[in-house]
Amino acid sequence: MPGKAPVAADRAGQPRIAAGPDAFVPDGYSAGDRPGLGARLVAAKLLSAIVDAKTSADGLLDAKGGHPGFRALERRDQGLVKAIILTALRFRGTIDRALDACLDRPLPPNAAALKHILHVGAAQILFLDVPDSAAVDLAVAASGVDSRSQRFSGMINAVLRRLSREKETLRAVTKPGENMPEWLMRRLVATYGAARADAI
Repeated sequence: MPGKAPVAADRAGQPRIAAGPDAFVPDGYSAGDRPGLGARLVAAKLLSAIVDAKTSADGLLDAKGGHPGFRALERRDQGLVKAIILTALRFRGTIDRALDACLDRPLPPNAAALKHILHVGAAQILFLDVPDSAAVDLAVAASGVDSRSQRFSGMINAVLRRLSREKETLRAVTKPGENMPEWLMRRLVATYGAARADAI
């Protein structure tokens, strides 16, 4: 399993993302109040669009024609968002399993926003060259911005801190096919049988 990959460091003073249909922050609040928060809010928003709405990642992450929130970031922060998104997608199965191991109980039904915040934090902790403390603190801050996740800030803090402590063990144990799309794994099992599909 690969270790952490280097990404551009956060810069101070994230740009404010304007209110409106694509807003990430409430009126009167500036993501610049927390360096790095803007990039994490955008990452969680785009991960939701890709996973839940099946929107093309390439289209959202285009520097000229992509999502307005992504375009509002400076190039360094766009690079960080791309790294988070692509890592969260590439290792989605591993991240799901690692988070499940750190949860005392399953996430509530219809908690997609919460799950995306956790995945953004976990992708950084497990695979990216971002300080674990920053990944945890900014995930908690992101939950405070999203009204759907505010009440889970304590849980997010506890889960990601546990993930940080146990990441070497959790990252090292990869189950066959866990990062493969479900439809492809089902097709391989139907064609070759479970044992051979696991070996592919």
